[in-house]
Amino acid sequence: MPVVETTTAPYARTVRTESGGPGLLLAHGAGGSVETNFGTVLDTLAARFSVVGVDYPGTGDTPRADEPLRLDELADQLVAAADAEGLETFAVLGYSLGGNVAVRVASRHPERVTALVLTATFARADNRLELLGGLWRQLAERELMASLLVPLAVNPAVLDGLTPAQVDQLVRDTAGSVPPGTADHVALLEGADLRSEIAALDVPSLVVATTEDLLVPLPLQRELADTLPGARLAELPTGHLPFAERPAEWAALVSDFLRATAER
Repeated sequence: MPVVETTTAPYARTVRTESGGPGLLLAHGAGGSVETNFGTVLDTLAARFSVVGVDYPGTGDTPRADEPLRLDELADQLVAAADAEGLETFAVLGYSLGGNVAVRVASRHPERVTALVLTATFARADNRLELLGGLWRQLAERELMASLLVPLAVNPAVLDGLTPAQVDQLVRDTAGSVPPGTADHVALLEGADLRSEIAALDVPSLVVATTEDLLVPLPLQRELADTLPGARLAELPTGHLPFAERPAEWAALVSDFLRATAER
């Protein structure tokens, strides 16, 4: 089995391999972590798959990086974690920015990736997403950052149903959960365009589009599905946080697709 050598210390890992099932790597989003983005579905996925994820620098238990992050490094760290757990082949589940990480894993290690599931993600950062990313990076004060993210990430119908006190609490909770490496993660949005890379992939793929998403709008997610050869598109009626709004449905889409792919 080829072993990936990374240029920095190993990232903190989440490992759930007790099922002995096929490998599944988790790539989280900007400002998230394995626990934040996948915690609500981890038990369900671990019941069928041998799950491995890493926290990017500046989140979870991984120290913040001294240099700008590189997509190649995030991808190779994830594969190195798979190597350490003895996973020769694996599917990759990428959420938001983690979708770009998952694509890069498939590009750099095509012989090892059995399937891709990309959720709430994009093939390219359009002008709107780049502007939001730039604003996100500059809002170093966490309460201000949370005030931007909450109306973008939460389903508008859900947000409108909250009382003012509940909205204030949601902003405070969000501010308290923003990791120090968020700006470093969001910097990867600048100039992001993986369309040619995605168009060259040859792997069974599912794009789970979050239809009420204001951060990564539905047209960008559908463009990803159109760019990825042979991709299946499933639409989930949530904002940018499927793990918070419909975790059971999201986990079922992932598990059912991967099971069907394995049975082919």
